[in-house]
Amino acid sequence: MSRQDVTAIVVTFDSAHALPECLGALAADGVPVIVVDNASTDGTVAVAEGQGARVVRNARNEGYGRANNIGARAADTEFVLIVNPDCVVDTGAVAALVDAARRYPEAAFFAPQIVEPDGRVFYQPRSLLATSLTNPGGRLVLPEGEACAPFFSGACFLIRRDAFLALGGFDENIFLFYEDDDLCRRIADSGSALIYVPQAVVRHGRGRSSGDRPGRIFASRWHQAWSRAYVSRKYGLPNPAPGMLAINALKAAGASLTFRRKLIERYAGSAAGAWAAIRGRKAF
Repeated sequence: MSRQDVTAIVVTFDSAHALPECLGALAADGVPVIVVDNASTDGTVAVAEGQGARVVRNARNEGYGRANNIGARAADTEFVLIVNPDCVVDTGAVAALVDAARRYPEAAFFAPQIVEPDGRVFYQPRSLLATSLTNPGGRLVLPEGEACAPFFSGACFLIRRDAFLALGGFDENIFLFYEDDDLCRRIADSGSALIYVPQAVVRHGRGRSSGDRPGRIFASRWHQAWSRAYVSRKYGLPNPAPGMLAINALKAAGASLTFRRKLIERYAGSAAGAWAAIRGRKAF
């Protein structure tokens, strides 16, 4: 069976190791796929084409949000399914999400139940951008069924394509991190609902989207710090950059004494991203 109402968008960057399982599950469920490749240097494009996906090749790494926007514009279906390459969509999950969309026409965004490798269900209890239900210290209790909530993970979700494009898609100033919180906030502010659909199950490999190499942790942490400062400024929140710079610069100095590359990259990247935000640098 082939679904004519949904196109899956999979953004890749050196994701050849994760793609076969991700694309195989979508193909088995009859979901057509557009892979938007961010200038991978491994065999990602060959794997995607070998799995029958339509591939859009970016000349450079455009980041997660911009690349998904490119994919959504290239699709022509009523819905798009945003899927990280380290996600495996269970059989019937897409049908369950579309069924929910038919039953809740006032909603734009539909989130599956995301299961982590250890079996834990990921459910976002709070967000930097929350105006209510901030739950700063509350115990996480999962909804027993379908439910509205203000924020969901961007690892996998179904959205009405027209609504997504009308909002401008993901904020293209963001390279990586907080683009999903920002999108959820804008959807809620527009008056549309966001719905949790637990009968749609997606298994998330968390952190397996791109392979590991020196410098990647630094870049990831740079963007995480920069994006946090950016969305804080965008929504009139206190600027976290000076505090992030001070704390992470000290931790980076301490980590340098251990000679542990990943630890040094983690804190140095966060400090550098915060400093870039203070200086007014852009993410691209």
